[in-house]
Amino acid sequence: MPFASPVVATFLPLAAESPAGIEAVLVDLLPVFILAAAVGILVAKIGRFPYTIALLLAGLSLSVIGFVLGSGRLLDISLSDDLIFLVLLPPLLFEGAATTDLERLRRNLGPVLALAVGGLVVAVVLLGVLGQAAFGFPLLVALLFASMALPTDPVSVLALFEELGAPERLSVLVEGESLVNDGVGVVLFSTFLVLVEEGVTADALLGPGELARTGLEVAVVSVGGLVVGLVLGYAVYGVMVNLDDHMTEIVLTFVLAYGAFLVAEHVLAVLLGFHVSGVIAVVVAGLFIGNRGAEYAMSPQTKISIFNALETAAFLVNTFIFIAIGATTPVDQLAAHGRLILLAIPLVLLARAAVVYPISAAVNRLHAGSPGIPTAYQHVLLWGGLHGSIPIALVLGLPETAASGAPFPFREELRAMVFGVAAFSLVVQGLTVGRLLDGLGVVTRSDAEELHELLLGRARAVDAALEAAERLHDAGEIPPSVHEDFTAEYEREKADLNRAIARLMREHPELRRESILAGERRVLREEKSALMDAMRRGVVSDDVGERLLEEIDLKIDRVRSGETTVERREEGYEEFWRRRAAAFGLDVEAVDDDPPDRALDDDA
Repeated sequence: MPFASPVVATFLPLAAESPAGIEAVLVDLLPVFILAAAVGILVAKIGRFPYTIALLLAGLSLSVIGFVLGSGRLLDISLSDDLIFLVLLPPLLFEGAATTDLERLRRNLGPVLALAVGGLVVAVVLLGVLGQAAFGFPLLVALLFASMALPTDPVSVLALFEELGAPERLSVLVEGESLVNDGVGVVLFSTFLVLVEEGVTADALLGPGELARTGLEVAVVSVGGLVVGLVLGYAVYGVMVNLDDHMTEIVLTFVLAYGAFLVAEHVLAVLLGFHVSGVIAVVVAGLFIGNRGAEYAMSPQTKISIFNALETAAFLVNTFIFIAIGATTPVDQLAAHGRLILLAIPLVLLARAAVVYPISAAVNRLHAGSPGIPTAYQHVLLWGGLHGSIPIALVLGLPETAASGAPFPFREELRAMVFGVAAFSLVVQGLTVGRLLDGLGVVTRSDAEELHELLLGRARAVDAALEAAERLHDAGEIPPSVHEDFTAEYEREKADLNRAIARLMREHPELRRESILAGERRVLREEKSALMDAMRRGVVSDDVGERLLEEIDLKIDRVRSGETTVERREEGYEEFWRRRAAAFGLDVEAVDDDPPDRALDDDA
C-alpha cells in the first residue's frame, strides 16, 4: 500500500547495518510496535494524554531500566541522522505542511515570519552568548548548541489544541512558526557545524568578510530550498491536474515528499557543487500540493485517499520516532552531565521568552488595526514551543571528528544537553500546556459549540446510514420490510436531530452565523474548482472565466472578513451574470406565477 512506503523505507537503512538482514531487523522492530500498541490502548483508556509523549515516556522508561540493571538497551534500535532526515522527517514535514491552510497562514504570515526567522536567529545568538559563559564552551560551539535546541516541534501540542478546542489562530501561529523555523534552524545548524569542523574562531567569524559570507550562504540555502520546493511542487501539480487516479496520485505525493529533500540536499550537490535546504523544499512543496493541488488538481476521492495516506504515514513514523528517542536516550550521559542540562533548560526557555514577548509586542504595535497576539497567546507560544524530533536529528548528525582529525569538541556534552532539553520539553511542557490553556482561559469551545459538533457528527452518520440502506435495498441485499424498518428508524432520528440543531441555532445565533460562513467558504471553493475545470475543458472561454473567477474571489474575501452573502432574504451580492442578463433585457427575478422550474420546463 502506498501510504506504508515511508515505514517500509525506515527498515531498509536498519537492514543494511545488520548482518542478519531484514529478518533480524523485523524481529527487533516487532517489540517496538507491540509497545506502541500497548501504549495506544492505555492512552485510549486514560484519555487527554498525548500519545506521542506517552510513547516517549515508555521508551525512556526502558532506557532507565536498562541503565539501572546495567544491561544496556532493552530495545535494540539504532538512530542515525541519515535515518531521521532521509527517511523519517520528509513525510512528517510534508504532512504537516500539506494539512496547513495556506490562506490562514497567509493572514498570519507577518507574526509567523517574525517569530520563526528573526526570532529564531536572535534567540540562537542570545543563547550562544549566554551559553558561552554558562557552559564554558567556545562561542561557536555554544551557537551550535543553540541552533540544535531551539527549533520547535508542535505535534503533541496541536493534537491537544484540537481536543480542547483552542482558537484556530493560536494553532496557526504555533504550527506556522514550527514549519518555518525547522528549516531556518537546520540552515543555521549546518552553517555553524561547518565552522566548528573547520576550526574557525569566533574572532574570525565576527570579521566583516566572514559574516557577509555566512549570511550569503544562509540566504542562498534558504531561498534555494524555497525555489526547489516550488518547482517540484508545480511539476507534480501539473501531472495531477490531468490525472484522475487516486492510487497513482498517492505515489506521486510520496515521490514529491522524498524527492524534494533528495534533490535539494543531494542531487544539486552533485550537479552544481552546492546544496540547498531540503527541509524548506519539503515544506514548500507540501504547502503547494496541500492547498493549490487539493483545490484544483484532486477529485474528492483523491483528496480523501492522499490525506489519509499522509496521516497514516505520519502516525506510524511518529510512533517509531518517539519510542526510538526514548529508547536511545543516553541515560549514562544525562547522569554524567546533569549540571549542564540543568543550566541548559532554563536558558533555552529564557532565550525563547526574550524573543516571543518583544516580537509579539512589536507585531501588535505595527498592526494596530488588525488582530494582534494577545498576552495569553504569547504565554502559550513560549511554553508550547516544544523541542522534539528536529533537535534529536541534528545532534545525531554531529561527526565524531573535526576536519583536522581531532575529536569533535564537546560532542558528548552537546548530545546529553540536547537529549535532556528535548526530554524536559516533551514531558514537562507537553503534559502541562493543557493546564496552561485552561488557566489562561484560552480554550474557546463552549458547551453549545461542543453540542453542535456532536449533533452535526451524528447527523452525518445518519445520512450515511440512510444512503447505505438504500444501496443495499437496490442491490437486493436486504428485503423491503427490513429496508422500511431501517429507513423509518433513521428518518425519525434525522428529524429529531434537525429539530435539535435548529433550536440550538435559534438559542445561539453565533453558531448559525459561523455555520453559514464555514459552509459558504466550502461552497465557494467548490464553485471556483468547478469553474477552473470548465475553463480547462474549454466549456467556458478564458476571458469570461477570468471575470467569473474574479467575482468568486471577491465573495471569498467578503466571507473571510466575516461578511456573508447569503444570510439575508434579499440578495446579499449582485453577481456579474445578473447585471449582464439585465442589460440584455432578460428578467431573471422569480415571480409567483412563473417559478424557475416551470420556466425551465416551458423552455424544454
